[in-house]
Amino acid sequence: MKWLSVLPQQCILLMTCLLMALEAVPIDIDKTKVKGEGHVEGEKVENPDTGLYYDEYLRQVIDVLETDKHFREKLQTADIEEIKSGKLSRELDLVSHHVRTRLDELKRQEVARLRMLIKAKMDSVQDTGIDHQALLKQFEHLNHQNPDTFEPKDLDMLIKAATSDLENYDKTRHEEFKKYEMMKEHERREYLKTLDEEKRQREESKFEEMKKKHGDHPKVHHPGSKDQLKEVWEEADGLDPNEFDPKTFFKLHDVNNDGFLDEQELEALFTKELEKVYDPKNEEDDMVEMEEERLRMREHVMNEVDINKDRLVTLEEFLRATEKKEFLEPDSWETLDQQQLFTEDELKEFESHISQQEDELRKKAEDLQKQKEELQRQHDQLQAQKQELQQVVKQMEQKKLQQGNPPAGPAGELKFQPPGEHKVGDTPKHPAGGDQPLPPGHVQEPAARTDQVHP
Repeated sequence: MKWLSVLPQQCILLMTCLLMALEAVPIDIDKTKVKGEGHVEGEKVENPDTGLYYDEYLRQVIDVLETDKHFREKLQTADIEEIKSGKLSRELDLVSHHVRTRLDELKRQEVARLRMLIKAKMDSVQDTGIDHQALLKQFEHLNHQNPDTFEPKDLDMLIKAATSDLENYDKTRHEEFKKYEMMKEHERREYLKTLDEEKRQREESKFEEMKKKHGDHPKVHHPGSKDQLKEVWEEADGLDPNEFDPKTFFKLHDVNNDGFLDEQELEALFTKELEKVYDPKNEEDDMVEMEEERLRMREHVMNEVDINKDRLVTLEEFLRATEKKEFLEPDSWETLDQQQLFTEDELKEFESHISQQEDELRKKAEDLQKQKEELQRQHDQLQAQKQELQQVVKQMEQKKLQQGNPPAGPAGELKFQPPGEHKVGDTPKHPAGGDQPLPPGHVQEPAARTDQVHP
């Protein structure tokens, strides 16, 4: 396991802050019935993806730091504030040379990756003269001024960036969900515009019927309340509700036995409540909405129970929450179908934005079509020029043949030898008996011309 299991509680605190996965993984485990399945020392447990664009770099840095004994010992005495403030980062100067060398290599790889992303983005808009050093400033999880070595400032920036980004991650998910809901409504209305009056009324009736059917579900208990936890105790854990004990409940659902309830473990507690409202087999139930509901429940419990806001619930915090009045007498919980997710003005603004994007895309498509047509025209023009040149060359070759000049080869040599001509170096053969050299002073008589006319 990563240092969620290797290091003591303070190390667990840091890395859970940095590597907390926000996607829910429903897990219902009855530890009272399962034997021999405790955590195995040294067993590797994969942590879920954080959703950060530098997730792999973050994990690799953690893996390397785990190998240094000095750094692990310092983490045992560090609290969350020391980690967040950057005090722990200064201990990087004391780690082994091998660890620092490996961290340097990781940073160079990450800088190269970011530069490649920048280049790909700039190439997509056909930009030139890229200043990679200036553009690297937008990435806050490393020190771009020193792209070659991993320094204490890099660790400090990585911790702060991951903490900040994870804190904003829930907000981003809510915004994306809101856009999702508005897009659904926008597409529904656009579809209705294509129908005649009779079909439109039929679709409207069906829509209202599905909404009513979705809202017809059993009561949803307030997340984190005694009633909600007792239901998990009875139905998921299979225990007697009259023997409900908060301390035992905490230990049962601390799945990895690290002494904390993290966000995943909390979200798993809401599975029974969500199943009352959402069924993947039902057309009227949207599973995207179910995950948004799970996120809302987890956020609510964290706000009520997590006193030091470290995104973890300790046993002490959990037990203290069970002593509050809200635990015994909670307010009713409103599900998503009971809330207005967006206003009509927000929908109009969203549709206006969509229309603007569609216009921009349409314009780009027209520009691309024009470029395509221009390229095709240039291609056709080049093909025509090529054909003309080929015709001229062919005519010139034919003219040479008609004039008795053989066409030349690629290197200018003659393709064939005219009659009576020999290549340089060729010696004509003498007639039989005439292959001896002439005696001195003897002049060979010229051959009689065949074209002379004798009297």
